[in-house]
Amino acid sequence: MSVASIPPPGQLRRVCVYCGSSSGNDPAYGLAAHALGDVLLQHDMGLVYGGARVGLMGAVADAVLAGGGEVIGVMPQALVDKEVAHHGLSELYVVASMHERKALMAELSDGFIALPGGLGTLEEMFEVLTWAQLGFHHKPCGLLNVQGYYDGLRQFLQRACAEQFVKPEHRDMLLTEREPAALLAAMLAYQPVTLDKWFKANPQTA
Repeated sequence: MSVASIPPPGQLRRVCVYCGSSSGNDPAYGLAAHALGDVLLQHDMGLVYGGARVGLMGAVADAVLAGGGEVIGVMPQALVDKEVAHHGLSELYVVASMHERKALMAELSDGFIALPGGLGTLEEMFEVLTWAQLGFHHKPCGLLNVQGYYDGLRQFLQRACAEQFVKPEHRDMLLTEREPAALLAAMLAYQPVTLDKWFKANPQTA
């Protein structure tokens, strides 16, 4: 499925949120999920997410639903069978695989946010960020850095830039804020980067 569509400047109709199916050990994570849901409602933005009723996923979905907002879930049949699906959503797409899940979530969304989460959250965000780096889409990607959760990840990306595996312009495509309102504002102001990912050969080693 194509993810190449570009939302009009300053407009995000639906935002995809990646986050943990667990709640973590700090109440601040759940509070941030609810706060993000409230900010999406304030901006009249719909939510696209993985479709679960548990963890931070369920928290952000419930916050948007409580305010009468649109919530679209996308979940593979195998996870529906494990009885973790949220059945109170505006719409729940049941797909055959994780690949289909991620592609449909990307197609339905105009931007992407990662709340705290685990391996799946990181994998999902870095996939859409890589697509942006390659120019396959021009949608903003952001980290909601609750309690400094993603500080270590930002340090890793800085090291990747220093070692010339990532260009600073591509690192900076991953918008990072600690508050939902600030992150949404940065995403609304986002200007796509048009720069090849490949480094030129080092003349000392070429």
